[in-house]
Amino acid sequence: MNRNIKLTGQSAVAALALFASSCNDFLDTVPDDRTEIDAPGKVTNILVSAYPSVSSIYMAELSSDNAKDNGSLYDVYGQLQQETYLWRDVTSSDTDDCPTGLWDACYNAIASANTALQAIEEMGDPISLRPQKGEALLCRAYAHFQLATMFCHTYNPANSQSVMGIPYMLKPETTVFTYAKRGNLEDTYAAIERDIEAGVPLIDDAIYSVPKYHFNKKAACAFAARFYLYYLKYDKVIEYADKVLGTNASGQTRSWQGLSELATDYELRCNAYISHTESCNLMLQAVRSSWPYTHGPYSIGLRYGNAYRVLLSEILPGPWGAYNKLYISNGIWGFEQKYSFPKIIGYFEYTDKTAGIGFLHMVNPVFTTDELIMCRAEAYLLRNNPDIDRAVADINVVLESMTGQTFSKEMLIAYYKALKFMPVNIKDDDDRSIKKAINPQGIRIADENVENLVQCILHVRRVLTVHEGLRWFDIKRYGIEVTHTRDGMANDVLTVDDPRRAIQIPQEVIAAGLEANPR
Repeated sequence: MNRNIKLTGQSAVAALALFASSCNDFLDTVPDDRTEIDAPGKVTNILVSAYPSVSSIYMAELSSDNAKDNGSLYDVYGQLQQETYLWRDVTSSDTDDCPTGLWDACYNAIASANTALQAIEEMGDPISLRPQKGEALLCRAYAHFQLATMFCHTYNPANSQSVMGIPYMLKPETTVFTYAKRGNLEDTYAAIERDIEAGVPLIDDAIYSVPKYHFNKKAACAFAARFYLYYLKYDKVIEYADKVLGTNASGQTRSWQGLSELATDYELRCNAYISHTESCNLMLQAVRSSWPYTHGPYSIGLRYGNAYRVLLSEILPGPWGAYNKLYISNGIWGFEQKYSFPKIIGYFEYTDKTAGIGFLHMVNPVFTTDELIMCRAEAYLLRNNPDIDRAVADINVVLESMTGQTFSKEMLIAYYKALKFMPVNIKDDDDRSIKKAINPQGIRIADENVENLVQCILHVRRVLTVHEGLRWFDIKRYGIEVTHTRDGMANDVLTVDDPRRAIQIPQEVIAAGLEANPR
């Protein structure tokens, strides 16, 4: 089993949600009831639990167009896999990857961050604890951002004051009725921005023994850049990306060619991909998840996944040529029904070897220079005065590392202009195409050239982050309509205004009184 619940500290409080009679009971989280946080060392220690112990990757990846129904002849890996792929409101709560698991993990992380912030304030907000304060603020912002991107619609200034946000917790109170309201998305994003702006200047890498498992300076700036991209504040994206990359990002990407030349050993390749010594990896997150089993090269959960036709026919051909011209494709493992790149591997922690139970962990590169470069390239295109030359320069930095090739802006524009749009309600795998109609949510695209380069960025980011969940958020931000095939049934199409784009909040939370997402 993947989930082995121990009712101590955080998880004990989260489990009370099953019996809660009101929303404030559910959100009543105590990060660590074993000790009083009254010394600097204890503040540092409590921040270890201020990072969510669960990832959104599982639900995001299966919700996206990276997934396909491979047919009823193949097995389903649990109820969550099927419900997520079919865009149903998830009723399963038996794995960490479900909405309840993510919700609990994020609010527990927030509670830890708030406990640290309160302790710092009670100690007089000393200069010596400013780095810890910065980390706590970034952790609080990040956990709320995770919740907002999954359980809310994408940010759009045209409707952000009418679309529901999520409860933004500012204090580690045991009675939180005041905060147990969803508010609107504008307020949620404004609160995240305040925490980021207050926290980033305080970060000091010197307090960490392994900085890449914390919000080190570069990771904090990469988080800020991604947040501002989703918040449609493009000059801020560039500002924070520049703090990490400088004006020229050349030489700062992952060595895709070097990775592809490693021995054809899945575990070796995965360990290299998530290594803390890899300069491209800015922050790593260790979480509990069954995603490595579900997407990896195993005969598990073959029914829904990254299938041959999706990866090789839709994602990988590009300006560089066929899929095998891309270094990332030099080592696709698995079954035809579930092609898997060697990126994220599972690590099993036994809590009872005799019974064979414990936790399946994975390590995910939450922020990388590759993705940060693509964020900046997109911001260059979407700012009020698009800078196509700088955008193409950034795109080429990534493409050269992935293909050994670079392209002129004319070549990139012409390539994506010539592609046909993939039909929304696809009937044959031969109709698959990387180019899909976009319906930008609050995003202004200046002209056709910019739109074709945006298509390029969406393509490259999709390749870069396959198996990592970020494609789902591009689908939401650009209003891309997605078809999920269903064996023996009509296709299910997620339209641009489909309410299912906001994953339903946990059933336990709804039962406790928090307003559900419309359906």
